[in-house]
Amino acid sequence: MLTVRGLEKEFGGRRVLDGFDLVVEPGEVVALVGPNGAGKTTLMRCVVGIEEPDGGEVLLDDRPLDTREADVRGDVLALLDDTAWFPDLTVLEHLDLLARADSVVDPGAVARDALAEVGLTRIADQVPGTLSSGQKQRLSLAVALVRPWRLLLVDEPEQRLDADGQAWLGRWLAEQAREGRSVLMACHSEALVAAAGARVVAVDVA
Repeated sequence: MLTVRGLEKEFGGRRVLDGFDLVVEPGEVVALVGPNGAGKTTLMRCVVGIEEPDGGEVLLDDRPLDTREADVRGDVLALLDDTAWFPDLTVLEHLDLLARADSVVDPGAVARDALAEVGLTRIADQVPGTLSSGQKQRLSLAVALVRPWRLLLVDEPEQRLDADGQAWLGRWLAEQAREGRSVLMACHSEALVAAAGARVVAVDVA
């Protein structure tokens, strides 16, 4: 599904990615594992075009991945930064809005089901500013339950989740793979990697 060939990226004269290669197959969870500063987040930001690589190519289904194309935006979802939530919309209204933006059938029901899945039903009518850090992380992950995608890129999804949240996340990621979707994540949790059945790809400092 995803092919990365010879990816290169420098910041201020420092080589962060030096000819990096990666393949993510359909129905596969791949975990990028390595020390801080090794380039895991930079790699994913280059894949989706947030950062412009200095060399190499990124392919989705054997054609250049360009998130400016409408069909690609419907296939690829990136959860790489803390989401900027609207201060006056409730948790439920946020997810409903995102579902509507992608023309999801019955967006209200999809949003409510997503909140139930991530354990946030009881705070559906609260605004994001009132949530704990763990609840905000669950809300960010709920975005992947209301938007269509075949390839998900997510940066350290285990952050700020308690043990129950990480257990759910591992089961959910494994389920996505069984349904033929693909996930590329940067991860520091060996338990999550194991629960998701992820293939580990080491990223070392260039």
